[in-house]
Amino acid sequence: MSPLRLLAGLAVAATLALPASAQELPKGPLVTVDWLSKNLENPKIRVFEVSVDPGVYERGHIPGAINIRWHHDLVDTVRRDIVSAQNLQAQLQAAGVNKDTTIILYGDNNNWFAAWGAWVYEVYGLGNQVKLLDGGRKLWEAKGLPLDTSVKNYAKSNFTLPAGKPQLRAKLADVLSVVNAGNNSAVLVDIRSPDEYNGKIIAPNGIKELSVRAGHIPGAKNVPWGKAVAADGTFLPADELKKVYADAGIDGSKPIITYCRIGERSSHTWFALAKILGYQNVKNYDGSWTEYGNAVGVPVQNNAGLVWNGK
Repeated sequence: MSPLRLLAGLAVAATLALPASAQELPKGPLVTVDWLSKNLENPKIRVFEVSVDPGVYERGHIPGAINIRWHHDLVDTVRRDIVSAQNLQAQLQAAGVNKDTTIILYGDNNNWFAAWGAWVYEVYGLGNQVKLLDGGRKLWEAKGLPLDTSVKNYAKSNFTLPAGKPQLRAKLADVLSVVNAGNNSAVLVDIRSPDEYNGKIIAPNGIKELSVRAGHIPGAKNVPWGKAVAADGTFLPADELKKVYADAGIDGSKPIITYCRIGERSSHTWFALAKILGYQNVKNYDGSWTEYGNAVGVPVQNNAGLVWNGK
């Protein structure tokens, strides 16, 4: 048999192995809710919910989805750090993830913590296997698509993590090097609300993670994360996204560091810049304002004059 005929036969066999309703995996970093609703039985897919509000997953989730508790499963519970490679690998093995599995992340709050999960997975080298459900829970529910309360168990795999990409993570020292260089070496992007950026408030109402200082990192550009999404929670088209950031002087020509308060909203912007627009050198500073605003001896720019914890 010729090599071409053999390849054709393998392609047909792979197609026949999928459920009748399954469709080809979309290219790019996003999948639509309509596509996912037709591909829930695809054995090559694992869907993970990463929501922040307690009980959301338990009240009903996308059928077959696995619950990822961001404050436990995506972080180190002893030290302030992202989840260890060992623990993440164990989670993926328990979910039956293999090298040819596509991981689809979604969550509440416009996919903030789902995007955080996508960034953590990318740091551990899983970027080619990960996609985000465009619109997240918000759009899935708005379209009246099915939710399930049962928890599905998967056969354990022997998956091993690939080589990671620690360079996608900015640390405090990286940020200070940009500040000290007068913002010539990279672009800092503060994606918080204008009131947070200008120092009028330290954190959104009801938020517990606080800093003793208000304001922003000197030289940072303020592009609130919400400018990247449409009313239904989906990302804007790439050409519109590019204009949003270009209008603020962010075009990918310099390295970019995104930050917010604890790193979740900035992961959403990291996803837009790195995964959708394809800018090559984009880091997320997950320490964000709760680290920087509490650090001793670092410069803070405050336009509102609020200096010390609401005073």
